[in-house]
Amino acid sequence: MTTTAAPRTSTSTATPTAANTLAGTAPAERQRRRRTVALGLLVSAQFMVMLDTSIVNVALPSIQSDLALGPAGVAWVVNAYVLAFGGLLVLSGRMADLFGRRRMFIGGSALFTLGTLLAAAASNQWMLLGGRVVQGAGAAALSPAAMSLLLLTSPGPARARAMSMWGAASAVGGATGVFLGGLLTGAFGWQSVFLVTVPVSMTGVVLARRVLEDASPGARHRFDVLGAVTITGTVVALVHGALGLAENGLTSSTVASLAMAAVLVGAFIAIERRAAEPLVPLGLFADRVVSTGVGLAVLGGSARASTFVLVALYLQQALGFDPQHAGLAMVPTSVTGFVVSLTLLPRVLRALGPKLTLVTGMVVLAAGHLWLAYAPSGVGYTIAVLPGLLLVATEVAFSFTPTTVVIAGAVPDTHTGLASGLAGSATQVGSALGTSVFTAIGIAVAGTASGALGPSGFTAAFTAAALVSLATAALGCTLVIRRRTSVPAETSNTTGA
Repeated sequence: MTTTAAPRTSTSTATPTAANTLAGTAPAERQRRRRTVALGLLVSAQFMVMLDTSIVNVALPSIQSDLALGPAGVAWVVNAYVLAFGGLLVLSGRMADLFGRRRMFIGGSALFTLGTLLAAAASNQWMLLGGRVVQGAGAAALSPAAMSLLLLTSPGPARARAMSMWGAASAVGGATGVFLGGLLTGAFGWQSVFLVTVPVSMTGVVLARRVLEDASPGARHRFDVLGAVTITGTVVALVHGALGLAENGLTSSTVASLAMAAVLVGAFIAIERRAAEPLVPLGLFADRVVSTGVGLAVLGGSARASTFVLVALYLQQALGFDPQHAGLAMVPTSVTGFVVSLTLLPRVLRALGPKLTLVTGMVVLAAGHLWLAYAPSGVGYTIAVLPGLLLVATEVAFSFTPTTVVIAGAVPDTHTGLASGLAGSATQVGSALGTSVFTAIGIAVAGTASGALGPSGFTAAFTAAALVSLATAALGCTLVIRRRTSVPAETSNTTGA
């Protein structure tokens, strides 16, 4: 009896153990696959947002001809998106923190799809501009929610890899848009530059609820309506003023926009100080990392974005490229940004940290600007432009994403959406300001009535951009020095920031 009972007991205890092991392995494997799909979904959303900021530019002549747009109408095809996107980033980022990041991601994807379809079906100027505004609003909801989810679901060593993929998507999306826009417009018409993003945005709507994990937004919050209106108005007025400065110079409309921005920012500060639950807690800016990080986003955005505009003008005005060949000439930027982001950036982030990586990137950008400014004339694209483009592509990988990581690493997890929105909005303002100021400097130095920069104008514009890049690097150094003198206070934040 005893000898027969023992095997029975042994078998009955061994079988559940094996079953438990198999049962434990399967959920772990499913969880790993789910996180991989989630990472791919979030990164593809950023690729789509960055692609849409540039893909329309090449199609503008076709849109102008087909819809009989004037010069102002053509400009607003771009500006409508930029204003909605930049103006709503801070609001959308905070709403993601308060009401759920996954919910904002899904809503942003759906809104972006709606705007895209509206723009593609446009038969007149106002329908197209309406679609662009809806697109921009969707992108503003989508981007900070995606970045916030990425930061929260990629702690420790996984964060560097996730951020490198985000950076690769950003670099490739922006550069690919210029190239792909020309090909699609020539082959299928300008409507295709909008429709190409629909599969990505629809995938976000369908998959997000299945693969994205998000903490419950918790207790109900009182929404700061006045704060939302004033901060959105501030950013819209700033960007509108900067765009007007680039297109028309210092006109009364431009001055009015900038003055309105100053009034609104004063009103916003007064409102937030009195709000029971402020949209943007002003106490966050008492942290020097946050306030300096926003400054880095503005200055870095101005130096980065202006480079691609100036290079596009240089290729066509100085080297005589047509738009299609100018787009092809930007392909090395896309390839380099992708490779550097995936292979070099994770190692540099682990070795140097995001702050020193950002500083290194801005110095590399200054070198690229100076190459473009002072390369020998008459030597062609390979020598005069390509090395500078490769340096710029490396810098974009080294500074774009680390800027957001620096700001997000200095705020509580409950404010990561706001941090992403602040970084994105500051970058958009900087982009508009930088493009306006550097182009104006080039035109003033060239002294041409046609608005073309000419050799001396391009030299002056790129030199000014290089000085801003170096100033940004110097500002970033203040954070690096501060960190090294206060390591004990930041030890707990080293991995995340």
